[in-house]
Amino acid sequence: MNVLSWLLIAAALLLLVPVLLFAFQILVAFPGRKPGKLPAGRRPRIAVLVPAHDEALGITATVNNIREQLHADDRLVVVADNCSDDTAALATAAGAEVIVRQDTSRRGKGYALDFGVRHLSAAAPEAVVIVDADCRLEAGALEYLSRIGLESGRPVQALYLMHAPPHAGLKTRIAAFAWMVKNLLRPLAYHRLGLPCQLMGTGMYFPWAMISQAQLASGHIVEDMKLGVDLARAGTPPLFCPDAVVSSVFPSTGEGVQSQRTRWEHGHLGMILADTPKMLASALLRADMRLAAMALDLCVPPLALLLLSMLGLTAVTGLFALIGGGSLAFAIAFAGTVLLGVSVLLAWLRCGRDIVSFSDLARAPLYALSKIPLYLRFLVSRQVDWVRSRRDGS
Repeated sequence: MNVLSWLLIAAALLLLVPVLLFAFQILVAFPGRKPGKLPAGRRPRIAVLVPAHDEALGITATVNNIREQLHADDRLVVVADNCSDDTAALATAAGAEVIVRQDTSRRGKGYALDFGVRHLSAAAPEAVVIVDADCRLEAGALEYLSRIGLESGRPVQALYLMHAPPHAGLKTRIAAFAWMVKNLLRPLAYHRLGLPCQLMGTGMYFPWAMISQAQLASGHIVEDMKLGVDLARAGTPPLFCPDAVVSSVFPSTGEGVQSQRTRWEHGHLGMILADTPKMLASALLRADMRLAAMALDLCVPPLALLLLSMLGLTAVTGLFALIGGGSLAFAIAFAGTVLLGVSVLLAWLRCGRDIVSFSDLARAPLYALSKIPLYLRFLVSRQVDWVRSRRDGS
C-alpha cells in the first residue's frame, strides 16, 4: 500500500473512535429509566445565581419560576450584566436580589458569574446553583440538585433541554433532536456507568468552596464546558442528575439560531483541539478513568459534523477503492457510517419520535450539509469572542 492508502486508513480509524463511543453511549442509554430516589436529609442553603444581559422580555417569568422552589434561607441573585434595558428593575420588582455590572471591555457570561460569586462571598451560602435567564426549572429541580450535591460533594449538572418553538422548521426540529441526544442520552449513559458528564451552562450546582475558587472571569465562548474540564482535572468531575430538569426554547428567528449554533459548535471544536490531548495525557499519567472518559466524550464532535465527516470519508475512500487504491479504508469508513446511522435511528426511537418524524430524520443529511459554511468558518474565521445569542423579540 502507498502513503495515501495508509493516510486514509488512519483517518478512517481516527473517525471510528467517536463513532464507536457515540454508539456505545446510545446503547447504554437506550433502556427506559425510572425516576431516581431523592436523597434523604437536609437541603443545603443555596444561592441561585442568574446572569442576565438584556433579558427584560423574560426575566420576570424566570425569577417567579425560581422563587417557587426556594426555601426561606435561600437567595436569588440576578446579575444585570452590561444591560441597556429594564432587566434590573424588572428582576427587582419580581423579588430578586439584583446587582448591576457595567464593564463593556470585559463582556461575557464568565465575567458576570465571577461578579456574582464575589458578591455572595460577603455572606457565603453553602452552595450555588447557576440558572440562565431564559430557562425554567421543572418541579423539584433544586431539591434534586442540592441534595445530590450535598451528598456527593461534587458539582452536579441538571438535564438541560432545548425545545423547538411551535411551528418550527425542519432545521430547528432536527437541532432539538440532536440536543436531546447530546444532553440526555449521552450523559445518561455515562451516569449509568458511574462516569462524569460535561457541564451544560445552566442548571449547575456547585459547593461554595469549589465555585468560590473557580476561574470564572473569562470571555471564553463555552465557559461552562471549560469549567467542567477544569473541575475534572482538579479531581471533582461533574455528576449528571437526570431527575433535575431545566428547559429553554430555541429562538424562532434564523439569526438567533445561527448565533447560538456558531458559538456552541465553534467553542466545542476549539475545546477538542485545545483540551482533549492534555486531558488524555493527564488521565493516562494519573490512571484516572473518570478524566479519560470525560476526555473521550469531549472528542465526539457535533452530530452533524460527525455525520458529514463519515459520509465524506466514505465517498473519498470508495472512489479511491474503485481506481485500485485499496479497499480497507473504505471498509472501515463504510462500517463506521452504517454504525452511526443505526445509532442515530436507535436514539430517535428512544427520544426523538415526538420531535421529528421518520421522514424528517431521513432528511437529516441535508440539514448537515446546510451547516458546512459554519464548519468552514471555524477553519478560516473562528468565533473566539463571547456573543449573546439573540432572543426572540430582542
